[in-house]
Amino acid sequence: MTSILVTGGAGYIGSHTCKALRTVGFVPITYDNLKRGNPEAVKWGEIEIGDLVDGRRLREVFARHRPAAVIHFAALAYVGESNKNPIAYYRNNVGGTAVLLDIMREYDVRHIVFSSSCAVYGAPKVIPIPENSPCAPINPYGTTKMICENMLRECATAFPLTFLALRYFNAAGGDPEGEVGECHIPETHVIPLLLDVAAGTNESFTIFGDDYPTADGTCVRDYIHVSDLADAHVKAARAVLDGAESAAYNIGTGRGWSVLELVDSVRQITNRNIPVHVGPRRPGDPPVLIADAARARYQLGWRPRHSDLAEQVAHAWAWRQGAVKTWQRMQGCAAEASLG
Repeated sequence: MTSILVTGGAGYIGSHTCKALRTVGFVPITYDNLKRGNPEAVKWGEIEIGDLVDGRRLREVFARHRPAAVIHFAALAYVGESNKNPIAYYRNNVGGTAVLLDIMREYDVRHIVFSSSCAVYGAPKVIPIPENSPCAPINPYGTTKMICENMLRECATAFPLTFLALRYFNAAGGDPEGEVGECHIPETHVIPLLLDVAAGTNESFTIFGDDYPTADGTCVRDYIHVSDLADAHVKAARAVLDGAESAAYNIGTGRGWSVLELVDSVRQITNRNIPVHVGPRRPGDPPVLIADAARARYQLGWRPRHSDLAEQVAHAWAWRQGAVKTWQRMQGCAAEASLG
């Protein structure tokens, strides 16, 4: 059985991907410092605890497991936080990726799937966004992802390396079988925050800006189910192991939903009142981000199976109502902690 090292495998998308890998016969090895990941989410393979910038620890893991490929999720990933503390993002996201690539070369691991982001596009002029759109990020988080993609390209010309960079849009939902879901502390993602209001954990939801150039004035995003994201990573891992050429792919549904439409969907699914109020815009938020994911469909054979927003919200709500309570108790979270 082929081992794949999954950096950040205890996180939201990483844990779903580990399940998907195991389901099709791969052996996922999670490497995570657990500062933002959840050890309870590591159910489908071993976990090795360590920091991405800790080269000595990372070498121990490579020597022990000899992975055939790497799926690289480990990163700080909050736009607002990156605006406030860009140095931490450059140190962790860029510096950690540099350490990882150096050790991959040392151990002759030639295949990597990189967790990139639509944030590399900034505020694009063409919607839906094709992969050949200019990369012009408008926040430090997006800039670090763009730099890492550039690093991958340059390394691929310097030594044997094949990479696929998956530029995905807004991850949403939870495992349809209820085994894993979204759990961040503190929570900043929109659907879990709305569900916290529905569950009575938070009193209201803040919409950051209602004066964008969109139909209802609120930001529009392409929400992609986390299980579909996991499937994209599995297909990408197979592709690089089978000799695919290095490339970047958008992973999204091609459909955009506004924040107000999302609020309405949560109200319908939960049958709860969702009080909202409008706050100022957040720096670094583009008005519209919708994927053109045709390249992934044709080249990877990937298609989203859960593209309906209501289904994504329903899966997230089922997780919020059930298994997440166990996680909250196990981690000793305060009652008011935002979990999703």
